[in-house]
Amino acid sequence: MDWIELLGYLASALIGISLGLIGGGGSILTVPVLKYIFGLDTVTSTAYSLFIVGASSLVGAIPKYKEGLVNIKTGLIFGAPSILAVYATRKWIVPVIPDVVFTINQFEFTKSMLLMGIFAVLMVFASFSMIKKPKNSSNEPQVAKPITFNYPMILLEGAVVGVLTGLVGAGGGFLIIPALVLFTGLPMKEAVGTSLMIIAAKSLIGFTGDLSTMTMNWPLLLSVTSIAIGGIFLGNYLSKRIDAAKLKTGFGWFVLVMGIYVILKELVFNF
Repeated sequence: MDWIELLGYLASALIGISLGLIGGGGSILTVPVLKYIFGLDTVTSTAYSLFIVGASSLVGAIPKYKEGLVNIKTGLIFGAPSILAVYATRKWIVPVIPDVVFTINQFEFTKSMLLMGIFAVLMVFASFSMIKKPKNSSNEPQVAKPITFNYPMILLEGAVVGVLTGLVGAGGGFLIIPALVLFTGLPMKEAVGTSLMIIAAKSLIGFTGDLSTMTMNWPLLLSVTSIAIGGIFLGNYLSKRIDAAKLKTGFGWFVLVMGIYVILKELVFNF
C-alpha cells in the first residue's frame, strides 16, 4: 500500500467521522476523495459515492429509527420520486451525456467538467448550510406541530434532489432536511433521522442503475465503505466529548474551500 492509497483510506475514515460527529456533510467529500486521491474517473467516482453514502446513511439511520426519530410515512412520500429520479438519472441520463458537451475555439467543455462543476456548486451551498447559525439556537424544546404534507412541493423537491444525487453522487441532506421541515412540519431532529433513511434508500437503489453499465472494483469500494462506516462509530463516540456546533462550522469552511478548489481545478485551470 503506497502513501497515496493510505491517504485515501484516512480520508475515508474522516468522511465517516464527520458524519458521526455532526450528523451530515461528510458525504460531500466522497467524490473528491475517490477522484483526486484514488484516481477514479468522474462517472465512476459518482457511482461509488452513491454506494458509500447509501451504506453509511443506512448505518446512521438505524439508531435514529430506534430512538423514534425516523418518520416512515414522510420518508416514503419524499423518497419515492427521489428514488425514481436517481435510478433514472444513473441508468439513462448520465450514460448519454456526451464526453465533450461543447467546444469554444480550442477549449472543450467535457462531461467530467459538467458533473464536477455541478458538484462544486452543491459543495458551496452545503458549506453555507453548515457555516450559518440556526435561527432557533436556544435550548428551549421545540413545540410539536401537526404534520401536514404539501404534496406538490414534496414531489417536486424529491425529484430535483434525486436528479442532483444521480448526477453527482452526493446525498443532498442539506437540501432534504430543510424541505422536510418546511413542507411537512417535521421537527428538526426527526427531519435529520428521516433524511438519513431517504438518502440510504435513494443512493443504494440509484447505485443499481450503474451495475449494468460499468465494472465495479468491489475490493476498493467495500474497503472505503467499511472504513467510512467505522469512522461513523468513532465520530458518534467523539460527539459526546466535543462541541459539535463548532465542528460543524469549521467543517463547513473546509467544504467551502474544497468546493472552490474543485471549481478552479475543473473549470478555470482547464480553460
